[in-house]
Amino acid sequence: MTTLQQDGDDSTRTGDRLLMLLKTRGGMSTRALAEALGISVPAVRQHLKARAAEVTCERQRQGVGRPAQIWRLSSRGQARFPDTHAELTVRLIGFIEEGLGPEALDTVLAASYREQQTRYRARLASARNLGERVRRLADLRREEGYMAEARRDGRAWTLVEHHCPICAAATACQGFCRNELALFRDVLGPDVAVARTEYLLDGGARCAYRIERAGS
Repeated sequence: MTTLQQDGDDSTRTGDRLLMLLKTRGGMSTRALAEALGISVPAVRQHLKARAAEVTCERQRQGVGRPAQIWRLSSRGQARFPDTHAELTVRLIGFIEEGLGPEALDTVLAASYREQQTRYRARLASARNLGERVRRLADLRREEGYMAEARRDGRAWTLVEHHCPICAAATACQGFCRNELALFRDVLGPDVAVARTEYLLDGGARCAYRIERAGS
């Protein structure tokens, strides 16, 4: 391999790491990206310039006065991460709704919900406490492609989904999102409160849920 090829490969790997950081951490400043990547601020600016040219990330301003410049993934950048059978799924949703009516689509969603409910309940059944239930739920979601993690937040927990592998389908039919929240509330139990605190389809960088004992 020539030096030029190696430099190109290193640059590609750093660029991919940069996109992964924006995917998993949301908006970040140039300096924060430099610290996370272990490279200089000017080097990060070069990578950001290249990614902006690809339209995989975009710059936003936050705050008042002299607003900070924050970098986030663009819709094209989000598309670099897999969206399971996106085009086919959206077309099938359209065919069902237009050809068979909304009731048929509701029937399909209900069947999918019941299947997930059975699997999730079985996986969480032997969990000894809330923390273990949330961690097992995160494991299930990660296995399904959601890049999920469970975070302890005092006496509560946060379930973060850095990626939505069915984003196109969820955009076409938000019944998927309603079912997701209902499913979490169901399998975590009646003694647990679950609230969505970030929502990808509302412009959030990810979906996140606060989970705590009911009444706490």
